[in-house]
Amino acid sequence: MRYGDFEWDDKKALGNARKHGVTFREATTAFLDDLSIVYQDTVYSDRFVLIGMSFRQRLLVVVHAERLEGASVRIISARKANTSERDHYEEGE
Repeated sequence: MRYGDFEWDDKKALGNARKHGVTFREATTAFLDDLSIVYQDTVYSDRFVLIGMSFRQRLLVVVHAERLEGASVRIISARKANTSERDHYEEGE
């Protein structure tokens, strides 16, 4: 599936929505949060983790990979932030 500058696997997106209650479309809106935090994944060096507020005012953790030359962002997973991640976001780190 391609949605603007974002892409994802439809089967994975459906499973993510069932498991975590977060659609990948909602996850794309977390990238618009000016206060979002992005850091490199500690397990997979080609992935990044974004913590940002969605348009539904839910703080999300979105694992993603940037495609060749920044052409698009592939969303891998999205879920609501836990307490530690929320603290990290609120402290702006």
